[in-house]
Amino acid sequence: MLFKANSLSVIAFVALAVASASADKATPPPCRACSLLVTSFKVGLERTKRGHGGGDTAWEEEKLRSYKNSEVRLVEIQERLCSEAEVANKDHCHNLANEHEALIEDWFTHKQAESPDLQSWLCVEQLSVCCPPNTYGPSCLPCSDCSGNGKCKGAGTRKGNGKCLCDAGYAGSNCKECGRQYYESFRDENKLLCTQCHTACGDGGCTGAGPKSCRKCKDGWSMDSETGCVDINECLVQQRPNACRAQQFCVNNEGSFTCLECDRSCNGCDGDGPDMCKQCADGFVLKDGKCHDQSAEERDSYVNFTRLLTYFGMCVATCVIFQSSTHIGWGCVVGAAVAVYIAASEYWLNSPQAGINPEIDTKQLEELIMKSL
Repeated sequence: MLFKANSLSVIAFVALAVASASADKATPPPCRACSLLVTSFKVGLERTKRGHGGGDTAWEEEKLRSYKNSEVRLVEIQERLCSEAEVANKDHCHNLANEHEALIEDWFTHKQAESPDLQSWLCVEQLSVCCPPNTYGPSCLPCSDCSGNGKCKGAGTRKGNGKCLCDAGYAGSNCKECGRQYYESFRDENKLLCTQCHTACGDGGCTGAGPKSCRKCKDGWSMDSETGCVDINECLVQQRPNACRAQQFCVNNEGSFTCLECDRSCNGCDGDGPDMCKQCADGFVLKDGKCHDQSAEERDSYVNFTRLLTYFGMCVATCVIFQSSTHIGWGCVVGAAVAVYIAASEYWLNSPQAGINPEIDTKQLEELIMKSL
């Protein structure tokens, strides 16, 4: 009994989750929903289309004629109806298919030949949720002519006002003019081409291409009599003395500027990096034109000193052990020799002359160690 109650709770929870997930998906407008259903049905028609093969062609054609409008084919289509990726709200699509199942079956069985366009037959004529192309509104009135530079509002649906929604750069009731910040680069009896003004142009747009054609310059640009609008370098002291905060430096961009943070080693800077500091921050010292972390250098020196002291201790230990046991001592001598080799190598690598060829090469150092054994 307890198991049954738990099962019912699980089923109720799953049903609630499915219903909630379905509710979260946006329900498409009526015309769009009908179009998605028709598109999915057409995919099914294409998927279940059967070609001709060899053998008795007349018999095959007769069988195909009967299959074309058969209930078997309709079931095959309905099994995968509304399963396409573009159908976002599949539950709504299935509900719509169930609601108008009789109409779809009637078209499939009797109307395919006389009305081959399922979209027009179902969505426009039967359900009255769409309009034919280039018409709009409840009465499917003709759309405005947008000259190929825009779209009719509500075209193909029972909504909208039929006015033009112009593409970017075009304006006017029929999209026959260029918009703000665009200029007319081509026009003939059938076509208008509008091109965007230069980025330096402000209100008023331009008369042609380039910064010289600007009617007015945008903020961050200034008008020059010869070259037109030119970029203002806001990072120059005379242009904007307080462009950035104390711990920032200015980078000029076209028409504007950007403030970037100074390196942490700097107390004020003129650019990026520890070599562009006006002064070194606390805990940093100027060395070779750069601000270096003083505590880090001291820490590195302490580590190196400790390491060398450890190697020295190993050598002392070798000498003590050598006096007690000759065999163990020789093994310790070899270890001490290796320690001396490592210590010498580290000393040379950490020395300021590391980039210069050493006076004693590695082979010479090995020979010296072997002689000491």
